[in-house]
Amino acid sequence: MNQSLPRQFVAEAIGTAMLLAAVVGSGIMGERLAAGNVALALLANSIATGGALVALIMTFGPISGAHFNPSVTLMTACQKGMAWRAVPAYLIAQIAGAFAGVGLAHLMFGLPVFFFSHHARTGYAQLLAEFVATFGLLAVIRGCDRFQPAMVPFGIAAYITAAYWFTASTSFANPAVTLARSVTDTFAGIRPIDTPGFILAQLLGALVAAALFRWFDR
Repeated sequence: MNQSLPRQFVAEAIGTAMLLAAVVGSGIMGERLAAGNVALALLANSIATGGALVALIMTFGPISGAHFNPSVTLMTACQKGMAWRAVPAYLIAQIAGAFAGVGLAHLMFGLPVFFFSHHARTGYAQLLAEFVATFGLLAVIRGCDRFQPAMVPFGIAAYITAAYWFTASTSFANPAVTLARSVTDTFAGIRPIDTPGFILAQLLGALVAAALFRWFDR
């Protein structure tokens, strides 16, 4: 990856926007077509998200690394995989892109650009789920990157698709995604009041994963 910071910024913003458009848009479509069958809607949501992840990581990975996630950016910087001076630009691009993607999904389905979610996601089980989801995601990224770098897009997509189903929270595993999903009162939403707990759990999961792989590398 040998790109200028402006190009990396644009790649992160567009990639994150397209990811959120896929997450929220497929949630809306799945809910509309499932006729009240939540399991079917979740299946559609998870498959679409996994497919989008493979395509977007393969597309933008050579430009920015395709982080699309503040936790991934922070872990990469901690492990000296990128300069700390680039971190603020990445975080801004990811958060701005995430909100843009939510707005885009809403417009495609004829909804208001933003409207706050009323979907409650609270309690220790949800927070533990987010810790597990983010720990697993960061472990998959670090392990694949170390041992099978060509398989990173597929490893990430496979894990997230599975984590939609085995975590109580449906695996947000991303602080930018969590913030942006607070402004969609659709299938993929989360109440704004529940976002701080999710983000804290995600950062803790990422920290533990980073510490584990630092120990493995000794």
